[in-house]
Amino acid sequence: MHQSSGHRILPLVFAVTLTGIMGNSLVSPLLPDILDTFNRSAGSAGPLVAAASLPGIFLAPIIGFAADRWGRRPILTLCLVVFGSGGLLTALAPNFAVLVATRFLLGIGSAGLINLGVVLIGDHFDGEERTTWIGRNAAMLTVGLAIIPLVSGVIGEFFSWRVATLGYGFGFVCAAYAWTVLRDEPTRAPQQLRSQLSGVGTAMRTPVIATTIVVGTISFAVVFGVFLTAMPSHLETRFSMTSGWRGFMISVPALSSALVGFNLGRIRRKVNVRWALATSALAWAVGMLFIGWAQALPVLILGTLCYGLGEGALIPNLQEVAMSEAPQEHRGAVVATWVGFARLGQTIGPLLAGAMLSASGAPAVFVAGAVASTLAAVIFVFGPIGRKATIAH
Repeated sequence: MHQSSGHRILPLVFAVTLTGIMGNSLVSPLLPDILDTFNRSAGSAGPLVAAASLPGIFLAPIIGFAADRWGRRPILTLCLVVFGSGGLLTALAPNFAVLVATRFLLGIGSAGLINLGVVLIGDHFDGEERTTWIGRNAAMLTVGLAIIPLVSGVIGEFFSWRVATLGYGFGFVCAAYAWTVLRDEPTRAPQQLRSQLSGVGTAMRTPVIATTIVVGTISFAVVFGVFLTAMPSHLETRFSMTSGWRGFMISVPALSSALVGFNLGRIRRKVNVRWALATSALAWAVGMLFIGWAQALPVLILGTLCYGLGEGALIPNLQEVAMSEAPQEHRGAVVATWVGFARLGQTIGPLLAGAMLSASGAPAVFVAGAVASTLAAVIFVFGPIGRKATIAH
């Protein structure tokens, strides 16, 4: 591992992560306003959110293979340029169909961002230090989930949702930064495609990685379906919140999530990853029940903070476990394939949430999310993750 250069590359990792989450977190508090602009029902929020996640199902594994084959620098830079292009076109969309198409283009760019950020950490760090930085990268992600919806919601309230979506232009800034920082990336010896596919296929069939894939898919369906799709509608209909206040409430979980993420290394030294994952999934379930049943603002805030506690440990631990089990020569492809399944969850979640919003309302969506989170906790308790060591190496 190149730990001496690792700390130099961390700002890029954080920037790429923040860019990757902008796809849906920036637009989330704006959804009711966007739907009003085009005279669409609340159920249309599902396809709108899913459009940015759909390309990742197919492209994330391809991007991972490409990054292993041709290097991180050209692939990451290209992803960021495509992301910025699709994002800026979103602000100009004349109708709902074009808006969905621009978000699909944005999703093509974002398909490789989160996973390549995690892969860069894996390239430069080992063992406990890798766990620490994956946790802190996840904490940075949750800080972004706090700041980005808050800023976009305020801009949307004082100007318009179109002005707020100009923030996607940050993708171009990050692309220039990535091209510069990764200029000294070592040249990679090309692998035969058959060897890549065989190695990744073997890795993905291991029980631990397979379990992280299943639960990762469920988890991202919950994040993007329950929280980012149903939450804005819930805040508008039950609490009559404007876009600025919706952005604030969507950002609240980042407080507790970042606290956990920044201390993930310390937590893993004391708690077996299996029990850390099971506890975080149960915290999610309790938080979503509180949110769905809340009639008063303090109960709503308590639920969102509880949700944040679960989020701060669940996803980074899953990423670290998958990273640890993946062979170094196939790390990019394994992690990207893992993210491809996560994108499947990101796509299915909003579509299911949109259908449930139309049929039963937001509280039913939160109950469904609590049930899915409880199922994940059961898988952690009885599954193969964390039965041999507290930290995988």
